[in-house]
Amino acid sequence: MSLAYLPNIMATVATNLKKGQCIQYEGERGVVLGLDHRTPGKGNALIAATIRSFKTGKTKTIRFASSEKVDIVDTDRQKLEFSYSEPGTYHFMDPISFESIGIDTDFVGDAKSFIKEGQVVEILFIDDNPVSIDLPDNVELTIAETSEGLKGDTANNPTKPAVLETGLTVQVPLFVKQGDVIKVSTKDSVYLGRA
Repeated sequence: MSLAYLPNIMATVATNLKKGQCIQYEGERGVVLGLDHRTPGKGNALIAATIRSFKTGKTKTIRFASSEKVDIVDTDRQKLEFSYSEPGTYHFMDPISFESIGIDTDFVGDAKSFIKEGQVVEILFIDDNPVSIDLPDNVELTIAETSEGLKGDTANNPTKPAVLETGLTVQVPLFVKQGDVIKVSTKDSVYLGRA
């Protein structure tokens, strides 16, 4: 059966696309991260959509003619609270229904470095299957282990490695110590400051 005939897909013209919508394109599905409406000197307007593929995780720009039909995929975004993990599965809870949802560790991927117990994340589902996890831009995590900084060693903003409660290792300034809560960027795992 062709994906185009599944009940969770509807078509719209490219000019009606919105950031955050999920679309089907070139045999793949992905989320629209950004849109750029371009009107060349001659001819019809173009819509350049920046899309992140659910299959590969890679981002690319797809150009659509303004009147071109685009397949919109019906999705369900849920804010879920991380409860606990066990080998192979991360368990999340719906804070309204208290229903528990198990998600494969491979799907959680690099996001596990930023998720701690009780944290709420937004998970996107298509046909009851998770397709992406959206993290906030930064998270607050506790330093589980780090060495003592050397007093007086302040040249060139020296740093030291610190292991966070999730197992992620980041470079932190020498004055940061074990037990401190710090802010970390979820985009590039960089120390942003103490919380």
